[in-house]
Amino acid sequence: MTSTTLPARPAPAAMNVFERYLTVWVFLCIVAGIALGQLFPALFQAVGRMELAQVNLPVGLLIWVMIIPMLVKVDFGALHQVRRHWRGMGVTLFVNWAVKPFTMALLGWIFIRHVFAPWLPAGQADSYIAGLILLAAAPCTAMVFVWSRLTGGHPLFTLSQVALNDTIMVFAFAPIVALLLGLSSIVVPWDTLITSVVLYIVIPVVLAQWLRRVLLRRGQVAFEAAMERVGPWSITALLATLVLLFAFQGKAILEQPLVIAMLAVPILLQVFFNSGLAYWLNRRLGESHDVACPSALIGASNFFELAVAAAISLFGFESGAALATVVGVLIEVPVMLLVVRLVNRSRGWYEAGASSAATSR
Repeated sequence: MTSTTLPARPAPAAMNVFERYLTVWVFLCIVAGIALGQLFPALFQAVGRMELAQVNLPVGLLIWVMIIPMLVKVDFGALHQVRRHWRGMGVTLFVNWAVKPFTMALLGWIFIRHVFAPWLPAGQADSYIAGLILLAAAPCTAMVFVWSRLTGGHPLFTLSQVALNDTIMVFAFAPIVALLLGLSSIVVPWDTLITSVVLYIVIPVVLAQWLRRVLLRRGQVAFEAAMERVGPWSITALLATLVLLFAFQGKAILEQPLVIAMLAVPILLQVFFNSGLAYWLNRRLGESHDVACPSALIGASNFFELAVAAAISLFGFESGAALATVVGVLIEVPVMLLVVRLVNRSRGWYEAGASSAATSR
């Protein structure tokens, strides 16, 4: 028995300027945010007080502008594709929901509570670990399409795994976060966590799918043109949110600049571990390379927009949790480009092993 034969690989598409230089934009936001926070502290404190039911209104609006255009691209009708590539989908779900959040909690415990503890701000360990857990519990929704294109990943598989992950995230994000925070002795009010899920997952999904149907009624060309126009909105809103975050985090970063580097270590380790695990499992199961690539890449990257929003809602602008999620944004592009290069360069090795695995079944 052989694995399902898929259509020919599409030609890889280049990233746009926002995507390719995301790390540069984030770095500039760090500089701008820290500078503005030091120059105009009263202004940013006023922004921080604009809350309703523990939700910061300016950030809530920015998060919606950030998330909704991305979710409009997700076709939940693609869920019927799941059964065609059930091995690759099984690997995706296993790594994303049974491995990734738990390994991140373990790595956080090792590095934040022990290895780096002497050099981290006193009393912030719990908050840093919470931010890492929030980051790992939110599988990638938008950027995985970019990584998949760059590896020639199968587009229908990529779309179906994103749709399935987003569906599961509505129900699993809050329980997994609450479980892992509880195991880490971090108390999080359930009502705040549920509010974050409703505000930053459920409502944006509903609005995005309504908007998707409205746009598609005008035809595919009009839909593509609309997506092209609103695409930069997401990145712009993300960068504005980061300026606010670093305006609040500026003092802590200036006092201990190595905090960002120390938070990056567990994030980097979980990226390479989870992508490598998913890639290897797909090879062992005899899946085709264009399924294994997006399966591995979604397990390595994160829905960092949701993680940032949830961290702010749960712990506040000035928390270590918010800073930890932002570190994930900072290193996302260069690290994922390295993973993309590795899976592209190892295609021959992968296909030799996958072919043997498929023949032996």
